[in-house]
Amino acid sequence: MASLETPVCDFGWKAIDFDLPGVDGKRYSLAAAKGENGLLVMFICNHCPYVKAVRDRIIRDVKELVGYGIGAIAIMSNDPQDYPEDSFDNMVKVAKEYAYPFPYVWDETQEIAKVYGAVCTPDFFGFNSRLELQYRGRLDASRKEAAPDDARRDLFEAMVQVAQTGQGPKDQIPSIGCSIKWRAD
Repeated sequence: MASLETPVCDFGWKAIDFDLPGVDGKRYSLAAAKGENGLLVMFICNHCPYVKAVRDRIIRDVKELVGYGIGAIAIMSNDPQDYPEDSFDNMVKVAKEYAYPFPYVWDETQEIAKVYGAVCTPDFFGFNSRLELQYRGRLDASRKEAAPDDARRDLFEAMVQVAQTGQGPKDQIPSIGCSIKWRAD
């Protein structure tokens, strides 16, 4: 299981639209997920220890960001062939078990992960109201274990700034996680 870091934020990069099936039976696009002041696109999965360590914090932060006009969507792009825990049926189970307050969608072809340049889970893309990238950093100091409860909330603070100013912080610490499990072609 390779651990990878995300690249630095490409400020202003425009979000690319998608049409992906959600675990709730609906289909989702950028417009369906976007909030008035921006959008958080998260690449996550079910099996990754880095995601499991922060799942509760992701849920907490997304719930709070709604109050700032930030929408959120989680995309699962791993190939479930080698990682059955990431199957669509298991996505449905995990989303229900944790009462995800955001759409959880499947990128079966892995096309969206590729066009976004997603490299790991979790991988966070924070966009402003014009869907211009303003944040590509970590949730907080957590790794395979959750950071202390009083750890700085990097993602949350950055997205509040994006909601209020349209701009993300200039200094960002990369996210780290398990590599995207690419399909062997």
